[in-house]
Amino acid sequence: MMDWTDRHCRYFHRLLAPSARLYTEMVTSGAVIHGDRERLLGFDPAEHPVALQLGGSEPGDLAEAARIGAELGYDEINLNCGCPSDRVQKGRFGACLMNEPERVRDCLAAMGEAVEVPVTVKTRIGVDDNDSEAFLHRFVDIVAQSGVQTFIIHARKAWLSGLSPKQNREVPPLDHARVRRLAELFPGLRFVMNGGIDQPGHGLAELEHVDGVMLGRAAYQNPWVLAELGQRLGAGGVSTRAEAVAAMADYASEQQERGVRLASIGRHLLGLFHGQPGARAWRRFLSERMHLDGAGAELLREALARVPGPPGEPTGAASLHPAQNRKMLLT
Repeated sequence: MMDWTDRHCRYFHRLLAPSARLYTEMVTSGAVIHGDRERLLGFDPAEHPVALQLGGSEPGDLAEAARIGAELGYDEINLNCGCPSDRVQKGRFGACLMNEPERVRDCLAAMGEAVEVPVTVKTRIGVDDNDSEAFLHRFVDIVAQSGVQTFIIHARKAWLSGLSPKQNREVPPLDHARVRRLAELFPGLRFVMNGGIDQPGHGLAELEHVDGVMLGRAAYQNPWVLAELGQRLGAGGVSTRAEAVAAMADYASEQQERGVRLASIGRHLLGLFHGQPGARAWRRFLSERMHLDGAGAELLREALARVPGPPGEPTGAASLHPAQNRKMLLT
């Protein structure tokens, strides 16, 4: 998610969900090739497994960007064919690529030839008036000719005109059943469900039908849902929110020695107490102070002291899902 899942966000989410696969913000192939790679692509080893999500539409450029990402240590390279923003459309990538399945196939094939790590694709169930199941089946069938085996499907279509990116996440209706039917129709491929999954129980239910679930903004706005789902899958991380704050305070101290401002880290923690007593006090205290000059890691501990405690925390860690090889995924 652009401007959201940066390296500090991913470090935080890794604490909550040790087995999740984390995804970067979408980075254009041109930025990877010509930009500041440490700023755009740097990550902490603790983030593994971590995937680099690319935007682009030229096979050669995407292959070069994929190669760079693999050499930097990313565990997966993902091509975004689902973003509906105007900026993305002008660059002829994102969701508009669903109208060019042969180009997507060629891009992914070039990326696959350039790297040894898995190459995957993230897309939607349709675009504009091309939203029939036949259109989606043809898209998957053609794209799979690239050798890509994992399709991450946002279970909404994209409207490329008339709706903002925010509206594209809310207005087109969800159709999870269509993604389930894809998994039945293409048993040799792996499908990951994305869109509208904001509760652990929903994620577990979808895992009965698909190979993974991806949580995006729901995991950002209510990060603890990652911990709850991870614990119910038998792969829990930190056991309490207070433990997460303590770990992030230590991380913030290390990062500040490298010149990182507290606000760059603290902004990702604002939703940690979502739905809990003291959530508003936590958000307000951080929001009003983390941008100030001299704000340090101790501010996180001070904010925690304003949350009534001990807040209720889920403690169960037994797996409730029989398929141990299925993964929860996050972007």
